[in-house]
Amino acid sequence: MFARHLADDAELRPLEPWQAAEFAEHTDRVRKDIDDYIPWGRTVVDEATARELLQSYAVKQARDEGRIYGIWVDGVLQGGTVFRTFDVKMGVCEAGVWLGGEVRGRGLVTIAVRHMIDWAFGVRGMHRVEWYCDPRNTASAAVAKRLGMTCEGVHRQSFVLDGDRRDAQVWAVLADEWPPA
Repeated sequence: MFARHLADDAELRPLEPWQAAEFAEHTDRVRKDIDDYIPWGRTVVDEATARELLQSYAVKQARDEGRIYGIWVDGVLQGGTVFRTFDVKMGVCEAGVWLGGEVRGRGLVTIAVRHMIDWAFGVRGMHRVEWYCDPRNTASAAVAKRLGMTCEGVHRQSFVLDGDRRDAQVWAVLADEWPPA
């Protein structure tokens, strides 16, 4: 297993099905912080549903179609990152994140996603990394901007969350633009 150092007290590590109990507890703890923007924040309600989500990412990873990682601070799961999609043939992947409120503002997500983008471009030869967020999620858009991504537009009413049609702002960075100046 690998771990990436994010700060003196924080690291990025794979999040796997055997960690379902910890992930379920984490989701309960941060639900109020992620509920507005993270769909699984509403569906992961116990160890079984946590295992189901983590297993879906294990299957994606086995197929080379996605991955999920956790961010641990002082040994406690506080958030994470995903390659929600990972299409090697097209050279395009989508990165996503979530983080509990008590550890926000430290740059952990930005550092973690930098590691992911470095790996996607440098190791896997991807061409494009995308980032989708609700335009109301200004913190997420700010991370995309710090990462040197370009806002390419908005997919209007492109997904439904709790019966509410939501817009998705599209950000991206290309391999030849990375690392940002």
